[in-house]
Amino acid sequence: MPVHRWATRPETATDHPAIRAVVLAAFETAAEADLVEALRADGSWVPGLSVVAETPDGTVVGHALLTRCHIDDTPALCLAPVAVLPGHQRTGVGAAVVRAALAAARVRGEHTVTVLGHPSYYPRFGFSRASRHGIKTTADVPDEALMALDLDSNSPLPSGTLRYAAPFGS
Repeated sequence: MPVHRWATRPETATDHPAIRAVVLAAFETAAEADLVEALRADGSWVPGLSVVAETPDGTVVGHALLTRCHIDDTPALCLAPVAVLPGHQRTGVGAAVVRAALAAARVRGEHTVTVLGHPSYYPRFGFSRASRHGIKTTADVPDEALMALDLDSNSPLPSGTLRYAAPFGS
């Protein structure tokens, strides 16, 4: 399947089953799909920051989610999960939903986004190693996998310990 520009939009309630199907197909277990549902019910949910990509016929093929987290007491966002149907991977779907979610966060006036992810993928969106900014987590994760992004160059990234929403289990 060729790489092209994907249509993205905020999720609607009617997308929930399709999003679950995408996340289930993209990961080895149901943990991430269950996490999305738990985050929807949690106070960390930020309306408009759950984004889908769809084919021209309206089939949801990708999803990215930003929810509230904190760095010490400073509000931030956490990017997780990002999921793409296996048959549509490596076609730009993942990049499209990530860019759309980050753009929506900027419009909302958000300042900081964190991600725990592949260190060779997320820097293309501007993420860099969180430890360089004094951001750490209590979880045992590789230093290069925890990254942060400053959405507003007028305010520096906060430093401190990253606290995820309760559904993440941290």
